[in-house]
Amino acid sequence: MKVTKAVIPVAGLGTRMLPATKSIPKEMLPIVDKPLIQYVVNEAVQAGIKDVIFVTHSSKNAIENHFDRSFELESTLEKRVKRQQLAEIRAICPKNITIMHVRQGEARGLAHAISKARELVRGEPFAVILPDVLIDDYSCNPLKDNLKEMISRFEENGRTQIMVEKVARESVSSYGIIDFAANAVAEKTDENGRAIYAQGSFLPVSNLVEKPAVEDAPSDYAIVGRYVLSDNIWDYLEYTPLGAGDEIQLTDTLKLLLRENEIEAYVLKGKSMDCGSKLGYIEAFINYSMHDPRYADELKKYVEKLLKL
Repeated sequence: MKVTKAVIPVAGLGTRMLPATKSIPKEMLPIVDKPLIQYVVNEAVQAGIKDVIFVTHSSKNAIENHFDRSFELESTLEKRVKRQQLAEIRAICPKNITIMHVRQGEARGLAHAISKARELVRGEPFAVILPDVLIDDYSCNPLKDNLKEMISRFEENGRTQIMVEKVARESVSSYGIIDFAANAVAEKTDENGRAIYAQGSFLPVSNLVEKPAVEDAPSDYAIVGRYVLSDNIWDYLEYTPLGAGDEIQLTDTLKLLLRENEIEAYVLKGKSMDCGSKLGYIEAFINYSMHDPRYADELKKYVEKLLKL
């Protein structure tokens, strides 16, 4: 079955980014000259998504406004013959994409947020994209094909797909961690003898653990904010108990699903950037700026000058 819908949860309060997010949604923080949320929607569109469903909150009207038409602004740009800017504004929401919104009244975790989209998804498989995770599209070629490959794989075999990435061992307690099945074949091992799996590969999952202690982590591979879920996820969402942080965790839902359904982990090509943390946001801003042809040369000169101080 084709995957044409994506659920993007944007109801979180962005507390890791305070005070910047006191009155501005974290999803609207800019990376170069576009807000975070636009990069994520563009990624979905490039993967073949036609319907984008935001699970939102009353404080997130700026996101809805960003993807809405602004006739006054467009008229002003047209009168001033600002054709390039006008084209950029009109391209924010492609014509063949439908954007929908549903409210999450209270923040009770990712699984709870996804459950609010059930009526809009209407029994179809769908992607889930976390808006504060950007995929570095300068480290791999072709660009931004990760989600597209996950969707293609799901359409071939119907198995739920989870994007994963190798992280530092000392960081595993901050993530949902994958335990691979015994028949998952590693490409090589790192200096500590731990498995390294080939980027772009699909591997069977035997378990998932939400934010384990370092000594209990079954691997160094963390879930990094991209999923393709079958339509049978809804019953499992309904019965998922409170988990880490007293929230309903999607990792726990997937553990229930795994009892009766196969799940595959897709190893990210490139790297992810956690723009929900201040350091991750700064790194993403620098990374995208350094690769933007409008600013790259001058910015590199400036950075080199700073390093000499």
